Amino acid sequence: MAVGQMVTRAVHTSRGLMGQRCSKLVDSVIRVDHAGELGANQIYRGQMAVLGHTKAGKTIQHMWEQEKAHKEEFERLINKYRVRPTALLPFWNVAGFALGAGTALLGEKAAMACTVAVESVIVEHYNDQLRKLMDDPSFTDRELLDTIQRFRDEEQEHHDTGIEHGAEQAPFYRALTDVIKFGCRTAIKIAEKV
Repeated sequence: MAVGQMVTRAVHTSRGLMGQRCSKLVDSVIRVDHAGELGANQIYRGQMAVLGHTKAGKTIQHMWEQEKAHKEEFERLINKYRVRPTALLPFWNVAGFALGAGTALLGEKAAMACTVAVESVIVEHYNDQLRKLMDDPSFTDRELLDTIQRFRDEEQEHHDTGIEHGAEQAPFYRALTDVIKFGCRTAIKIAEKV
């Protein structure tokens, strides 16, 4: 056997051990969800930096712990499916922290308004992904569907927690949440591709 053939066989064998390449849909789903969970982690990190010592700190910490688990799971899925992370991860780190800390500096209710805005977009986004995956006849990974459903439910819980903690009483609630929602939707579109 020629050296080139041995190298080709070794590469194919090692790829087989690492997992198969996934469809473009799954590739996009995992890339954008990983980016979103990283951004969410940074938002809660920023909120904790400002409000960690307040009565809202315990609530924010609970939501952050769930987001940490989400991020870890999508990091595992990136490796399992061999998905390239978004090239904008450094930007998401900075932007997420700035959004979290910035809204927290406006007060607890503004931080909760940020949570409500972000999580409403994420729940909608996860629902769209679930529909697309279930409509794809070639998609068979029940584990990924279950993961997205579970995370969607936890994000809905975060949204509801924000409402319960006075998000709608934040100064300029409508304008604040509209701007944040627009930013989230734009980030999703970019992360799906870049």
